[in-house]
Amino acid sequence: MHSDPIADFLTRIRNGQMAGHKVVDIPASNMKKEITKILFDKGYILSYKFVEEGPQGAIKIALKYHPKTRRPAITEMQRTSKPGLRTYRGANDLPRILNGLGVSILSTSKGVMTDKEAKHMNVGGEVLCYVY
Repeated sequence: MHSDPIADFLTRIRNGQMAGHKVVDIPASNMKKEITKILFDKGYILSYKFVEEGPQGAIKIALKYHPKTRRPAITEMQRTSKPGLRTYRGANDLPRILNGLGVSILSTSKGVMTDKEAKHMNVGGEVLCYVY
């Protein structure tokens, strides 16, 4: 059993990219589904599919690589808020990742969203991770 399912989610994607896999299977949860949708919308993954099998279900993520160099689209994924030390930020204190080129994913009262969406809606929340 994993004590931090979001860190496990990020690690599975990271390990899949380092091994050069095309598809990664991850146990599903509502939070992971929302993070997957954001990664797809921002162009960090090729596609995803939610599979309803077993008690929990799974997420199949097709990883994205550069066509010529075969380098992964995701350079770095960092878990920010951990179960032992939660990180909360207000709408005005949200960090800029790589001068706006990266994305920080937040869990807010309005749902899971990126830092830009949270600033636009003027809501803060728990900073889950940074992706760039």
